[in-house]
Amino acid sequence: MSAEEGWSVRQGGDEPVSPTGQYFNSSVMSVFVLSAFESEVPIDDSPTMDVLRNLLLPVNSRFSSIMIEMDEQLKVFSRSCSVHDTVCKLSLDIQVEHKKGEKKWRRVAVNLEDHVNVPVFPSGLSVEDYHRCTQEYLTKIGMEKMRQDRPLWEIHIIKFPTLTGEGTLVFKLHHALGDGFTLYSALFSCLKRADDPSLPFTFPSSLEGNERNPNLWQRAAHSLRVGINTAREFGWTLIKGEDDRSPVRSGDPGVEFRPVVISSLIFPLDELRKIKIKVGGTINDVITGIIFLGLQLYVQKENDRRVAFNSTALVLLNTRVVKSYQSLEEIMKPDGKSPWGNQFGFLHVSLPKSYDPERVKPLDFVLQAKKTIGRKKNSLAVFLNGMLLETIRKLKGPEVAAKYVHGTLRDTTLTISNMVGPLEKLEIAGQKCKSYYFMVVGVPQSLTITMLSYMGKLRVAFGTEKDFIDEQRLVSCMEKAFDMMSAEARGGHSKMK
Repeated sequence: MSAEEGWSVRQGGDEPVSPTGQYFNSSVMSVFVLSAFESEVPIDDSPTMDVLRNLLLPVNSRFSSIMIEMDEQLKVFSRSCSVHDTVCKLSLDIQVEHKKGEKKWRRVAVNLEDHVNVPVFPSGLSVEDYHRCTQEYLTKIGMEKMRQDRPLWEIHIIKFPTLTGEGTLVFKLHHALGDGFTLYSALFSCLKRADDPSLPFTFPSSLEGNERNPNLWQRAAHSLRVGINTAREFGWTLIKGEDDRSPVRSGDPGVEFRPVVISSLIFPLDELRKIKIKVGGTINDVITGIIFLGLQLYVQKENDRRVAFNSTALVLLNTRVVKSYQSLEEIMKPDGKSPWGNQFGFLHVSLPKSYDPERVKPLDFVLQAKKTIGRKKNSLAVFLNGMLLETIRKLKGPEVAAKYVHGTLRDTTLTISNMVGPLEKLEIAGQKCKSYYFMVVGVPQSLTITMLSYMGKLRVAFGTEKDFIDEQRLVSCMEKAFDMMSAEARGGHSKMK
């Protein structure tokens, strides 16, 4: 699956829904993002309507639009044609063949009360109990489909303390509205810096390593490697079969409709950087290695037999020209470097196999992640997969293309995505945010992992199939993997307990 290009936002009138937007809101998939902001103080929801009306709705017309079928207009056109009008009927046939199943955005009046939810929990509970209630509430709204006769977003104001905050503000945003890059650009336009609201947010640089100017021979060698990698990776994605069922993949039909439990942990970025220096990779290499080792530790604990499973992770790749957040003015430009929409692809990465992860060197998982992801990035497989998907859409329609995307997700084990957050503390309507995270829900997989940096820390969230994956044990294994790698990076070693 790959990025989409050329689907710009127009002001006024109906707007075409981008291909990826149609895939994510189709008969086979309904994918959305839960973004949870945890407050330092109890939440005051009195400014909610003003913030939504004056800040969120003006960001983009999609927050005031519903998705409609183009077929409806073709039916109107059909009724207006004379039965004997051959030219009109021929034109209609061509339009139906080309537009069948296509959708577009239509502006509607927004009743803000329909989009704001304030749950009520029993009074007098402990913080631990309210934390559990919040988790159960997130599971509940994660299972609920969004109404198609309203704009595809909601907010949920949970005014009860948890173990990680005094209250939680949850944005539920349909993935058809845009990818994480554009959705967070929209949200950041509604947020302010807590230290000085007049200043813009700053973000960690995404450029890791030194820029070099290769000579002619180096460029030629690089082109050759890209060609070889492309043939290898694209061919592999075409012939790859379904992943094995495992302790982290049930493989059951309809897994996307089952409850998802969201849990998380926090890693200090300074410690991750020490591991990065040790192996000479990037922060993404390090955290991917930790995830791969943590999954192996979990599988070992859950599996009585020493069996290595064939498992694949879909690692999200941002295909935008720019790598940092842009202003809303820049995003809204149809010809801008980073226009609004879904622009990303997935790297198919095989999980390392280890019959006994206790006996391997932890940093080897980082080195292997670095090697594998580096090879896949230095290929054009993502873009060739995108061209294949676009060809399917043009020949068979968006619903068939959506089934192809659904099948790609269903046949793999997990999805990994990450976002970069600001270095400064943010506030929402004057209320300071202690931490925040996001989760993608509605994907036909038993496990989804997301990462988000904020104020020098990395929040890793896990969306796990309820009653299939033990989320507490999974988090414990991830923490153990981090401890093992940190110990080896310091020159020591760590053993499983």
